[in-house]
Amino acid sequence: MEQTEEVLIVGAGVAGLATALALHRLGLRSTVLESSSNLRVSGYGILTWTNAWRALDALGVGNHLRERHLLLQEMQAVSTISGLVTSSASFMEKGKSGNHEVRCLIRKVLLETLAKDLPRGTIKYSSKVVHIEDAGCLKLVHLADGPIIKAKVLIGCDGVNSVVAKWLKLQRPIHTQRAAVRGIVQFPNGHGLEPKVLQHYGSGIRHGYAPCDEKSVYWFMTYVTSEKRDKEMENNQAMIKEFVLNRLGNVSPKSKTLVEKTELEDISVGSLKLRSPWDMLLKNISKDNVCVAGDAFHPMTPDIGQGGCSALEDAIVLARCLREALTERVGKETSKDKEDVHKG
Repeated sequence: MEQTEEVLIVGAGVAGLATALALHRLGLRSTVLESSSNLRVSGYGILTWTNAWRALDALGVGNHLRERHLLLQEMQAVSTISGLVTSSASFMEKGKSGNHEVRCLIRKVLLETLAKDLPRGTIKYSSKVVHIEDAGCLKLVHLADGPIIKAKVLIGCDGVNSVVAKWLKLQRPIHTQRAAVRGIVQFPNGHGLEPKVLQHYGSGIRHGYAPCDEKSVYWFMTYVTSEKRDKEMENNQAMIKEFVLNRLGNVSPKSKTLVEKTELEDISVGSLKLRSPWDMLLKNISKDNVCVAGDAFHPMTPDIGQGGCSALEDAIVLARCLREALTERVGKETSKDKEDVHKG
């Protein structure tokens, strides 16, 4: 059985849900296909900068999320060798483009907030895309369990291993030979941390943490990968946790406590991949009525903290472009209908 969708979005991550909501705010309906049976919350925390908050305000969810997350005031870099602060930057000082706004969002809260404001039935879970077929003005999207959906507009927000990006013939993302362990830890009585981002550098690792709210703290560690070690740690959260604790070096006792108190189910590890900028500039990031956004478009490492921010910006820009294109198309069709009526 085939159905036709005006705008079909693949992937219910940050980019997919934000794009659907941005379209909804502009009066355009879309359908989101998600391969999982529910919202995916791996990653745990997303550091969001001023550009992300402008996008969240445009989506109409900024104030709700501000109420749930702390405003961070500073970032400090500390050597894991000497234990000394090597640099710091205040988020409270006014920048060239105005005031800074930096918060660490709990990924689960962000996704649930975006999904909650979508019309009922927008997200179709357990809908894995396995093949895309060109059918002239339409794209036929084949799902794993058999159905075929006709899409007038197809947007790939399906992450670094995007099926849509593959159809567009974008180069596969490059493995950086680095990986990231991420976790989130809860303190029922409060963590007592200052509202700042703390990062430790040295000996081939980068470790840091940021409080999300009064009770939740997001932490991470990036490191150079080893095929043998990574295979041993695969799906073994206890070993991953031990590995992080052994590699922390000369960090504050609080940093170690954050990792020690993290539940095993709240720890994940994943390789870091990126797509070369020149590949995005020289290749076709869109074709006919198909394009990509978020990690499917520009996967990047977390070094500058812009992955989630860029995905939110993608959603706003893409939705506005689509509204303009679809409005222009409807206008032309209406003019043609009037002309046909006049000709009688």
